[in-house]
Parts: sequence; structure tokens; C-alpha cells
Amino acid sequence: MATDDKTPDIYEIKLQEQLEVVQQCQKEHKIPSCMQCKEVIGCEIRKSYVNAVYQSMSKGEGGGFEF
Repeated sequence: MATDDKTPDIYEIKLQEQLEVVQQCQKEHKIPSCMQCKEVIGCEIRKSYVNAVYQSMSKGEGGGFEF
């Protein structure tokens, strides 16, 4: 019988950390979404979060990611 051990991998851990940073920033700016922030374009916090999402999805196996 297989166990369903869902231990988070390094990519999921990094994603969770970046999510917490984004949520804290949104809370500090009193906005529900980055899209409502005047600094959304070029924001390093959001860029790090999007990169963490991509890495989590590809598990580090994908090519480069530019946006």
C-alpha cells in the first residue's frame, strides 16, 4: 500500500516563503492584489514570487523564464 507522503520539496518551500513575502507587502500597502499597486511593473518582490511559482511548477527542469 502506497503512502501519500506530501512532504514539500525545496521548490514548494521557496514558493510558500515568497507567497508570505507578497502577502505581507500587500498587507502593508493595504491592497488585496499586486495588480492594484502602482509599483507592480518592475517590482522585485512580485518578480521573485512569479519566479518561485514557475520553479515550483517545473521543479527546476524548465528553461529560462523572462517576463
